Amino acid sequence: MNVAGMASNRGRNLLNIADRAPGGAEFAVILTNDADAPVLEEAAERDIPTEVVERADGESRREHEERVLGALDGYDFDLVTLDGYMRLLSETFLDEAPTTLNVHPSLLPSFPGMDAWGDALDYGAKVVGCTVHVVTNAIDEDGEIIEEEVDGGPVVTQEPVPVYEGDDEDALADRVLYEGEFRAYPRAVSWFAEDRVTVDYECNRVSVAGDTGGDLPSRLLSSEDRAADLRYGENPHQDAAVYADNTVDEASVVHADQLNEGAKALSYNNYNDADGALNLIKEFDAPAAAVIKHTNPAGCATSATLADAYADALSTDPKSAFGGIVALNRECDEATAAQIIDSFKEVVVAPGYTDAALETLSEKENLRVLDVSDNYDVTEDFTEKKLVGGRLVQERDTQSLAPRDLEVVTEREPTPEQIESMLFAWQTIKHVKSNAIVLAKGTETVGVGAGQVSRVDAVEIADMKARKDAEGKSPEGSVMASDAFFPFPDGIEKAAEAGVEAVIQPGGSKNDDMVIEAADEHDVAMVMTGQRAFRHD
Repeated sequence: MNVAGMASNRGRNLLNIADRAPGGAEFAVILTNDADAPVLEEAAERDIPTEVVERADGESRREHEERVLGALDGYDFDLVTLDGYMRLLSETFLDEAPTTLNVHPSLLPSFPGMDAWGDALDYGAKVVGCTVHVVTNAIDEDGEIIEEEVDGGPVVTQEPVPVYEGDDEDALADRVLYEGEFRAYPRAVSWFAEDRVTVDYECNRVSVAGDTGGDLPSRLLSSEDRAADLRYGENPHQDAAVYADNTVDEASVVHADQLNEGAKALSYNNYNDADGALNLIKEFDAPAAAVIKHTNPAGCATSATLADAYADALSTDPKSAFGGIVALNRECDEATAAQIIDSFKEVVVAPGYTDAALETLSEKENLRVLDVSDNYDVTEDFTEKKLVGGRLVQERDTQSLAPRDLEVVTEREPTPEQIESMLFAWQTIKHVKSNAIVLAKGTETVGVGAGQVSRVDAVEIADMKARKDAEGKSPEGSVMASDAFFPFPDGIEKAAEAGVEAVIQPGGSKNDDMVIEAADEHDVAMVMTGQRAFRHD
């Protein structure tokens, strides 16, 4: 689609559209009514043709518009975009030109007119923004402005922008331009370029095909409040803060109360690790404990009592648990608290603490004690990851398998005990960075191989951790979970050498037959889930 742009000064929105070419739109021409307008030089640098039609002394509005139409007559365009074109257009232009858009620096109908920023500040508005709208006639038969019709055309799209304490007109104008107009105007142009827009002038309404809501809407707007400034980010040279969504009811470390107020505040890494630990123990109905280090489980277990679950989780890798994060899915009792303070931990997260447990934990001056709710029902159905230039949004991995979901693919059948252990390992491996391997016995981890670029390396590391670092545990007789399929038989062969007797994995490799054959050769039971459990961040 070709576009004609009209500006009286810098035309920054037009240049932004030209640089981004939304929907493939390109400028056929940029016209200005000021021969000294800076947009002319910028357009020439982009090889965009330009036209200048200044208004002559004594020339009427409509006469000038006739000359503007004449200057544009030699160009092929399907849309007109205004950007600071300091003339209101009458039906003389609008009836002859294609659809004409303007961007106004407020959320219309609030603050129309020439001084939207000043009017918003005078009013005390806390949110402003911009509006891209279709331009309609606001000129009467005598050439006079009809004030109530100014900026009154149908709205195409809007973008909200916050107003902060201490803002002046210049600061607000820049924020509206860069955070509002630079987003909204290209979006509107792309919709027209993709032929998705219907303008109903009679009803003063614009409809856009595909501009839908739902779980993954076509436009994502997010508003969260800063909950705390952090000492620094992942590293001391990085500034950081944590923001809170106060509509969330699910147990959350962002909304947790820190019970020992004298301890240090949580760091960026503490929040990240504590969130990972809390999400892991939400997986289990039985008393569960997890120890997390650098967002990976050093150990996880369920048991009849919380203290036993913690002991089993810790003994998986007590060396790596040093300086880790502990999460519990039950009220912390004194017996569990006594074990937690036996070695250095950064944070403990639990849905409540007995008085005795809290007194015990308070013996460690800098152990942060977080009290979360016991609402483990998933209310946040989607997760987000900010990228440079955008963000990824996906459903949370809430898969929870039952024995009926497992397909036995080997000659050897797993025992009921092995199936229970494999299902525990599967719920755990969802929280281990890929490539991930978890060795387990019963409902406790034995060894964890996390974040490897080679799956067979992850198997070897899990075996090594079980033999070298676990206390009172061995890979002999364990089950193994893999978060994705085995591309080659070598992972199964290494597992068999380690003493693994049963494997749970997604399947789906073109070499599945070879992998199954290797399992049969080593008398290893194997089940396939048909779904993987990658975690890449």
